[in-house]
Amino acid sequence: MIVLRNFLARDIPILQKYRYPDLTGQEIQKMIKQWGQKEYEGKYFELFAVTDGQTLVGSISLYQHTKSIVSFGPEIFTEYRRRGYASAAIREVFPIAKDKGYRIVLDQVRTDNTASIALHRKLGFETDAYEYKNKKGNGVYLFLKLLQ
Repeated sequence: MIVLRNFLARDIPILQKYRYPDLTGQEIQKMIKQWGQKEYEGKYFELFAVTDGQTLVGSISLYQHTKSIVSFGPEIFTEYRRRGYASAAIREVFPIAKDKGYRIVLDQVRTDNTASIALHRKLGFETDAYEYKNKKGNGVYLFLKLLQ
């Protein structure tokens, strides 16, 4: 069973190993403190640690687009992928978003990310399958879901 929680100082070595190998512990500690502010560029942003027991397996974020639209971003560390952690984390983050007053989840998924496309469909997201370009010039599909 997975649990979402805030990042802690004890997570620094894991974050260095899997996500930020070029950063010092002090730099990561500063990032953890910033994540605790629950705001980015004047909008709600929260980053949760995804844990299985005492094992940190990844993260998932919530980011506000408008007062009623939020997106999420799961990132499961490579060695823990394909075990259902992303799906479980997304299911856990839905009620958090809903409790904060969001009604719609909007996600961009790269057109070449077949695993994420399948995951979004499995979780009941809809898409028009039109290929948009994101800020980096990558082809993406937009996926939408009403929070109920």
